[in-house]
Amino acid sequence: MTSRVLLVEDNEVNSYLIRFVLERAGYAVQVATNGLEGIEAARLERPDLILMDIGMPVMDGYEATERLKADPGLSGVPVVALSAHAMEHEKERAYQAGCVAHIEKPIDMTTFIRQVQTHLRPLAL
Repeated sequence: MTSRVLLVEDNEVNSYLIRFVLERAGYAVQVATNGLEGIEAARLERPDLILMDIGMPVMDGYEATERLKADPGLSGVPVVALSAHAMEHEKERAYQAGCVAHIEKPIDMTTFIRQVQTHLRPLAL
C-alpha cells in the first residue's frame, strides 16, 4: 500500500520539485496551496503525513498545524514543517504548533526522502 503525503506549499516551483521527488520515491501526493486548503484536503484525504510550508497566504502553516492537531480525526497525523526560516525560535514555534520535525528549504535532495520516511508510520499489510 502506498503512503499518502499531503504537501501544503504555496510556491509553484517548490511544490513541483517536492512532489516530483516524492512521487519518484513511490508516494501518492496531494497538493494544497495554503493552510486553509491544507486542512480541507487533510479532512477529505486522510494522509499518512503532512508536509507544511510555514509562510503562506490565507492561513500560515503554524495556524493550520494548530487546527489540524485540534481535530480529533487528524491529530495523530504527523506534520513536518517546511521552511526557509531556520532561526531557532521559528523552529520552536513550529514544534509548539504541533509539528514533529522541521525541514529547511531549499530541501536537500540527498536526505529529503529519508527525512520524510522517518515520520511515516509503518503501514499495516
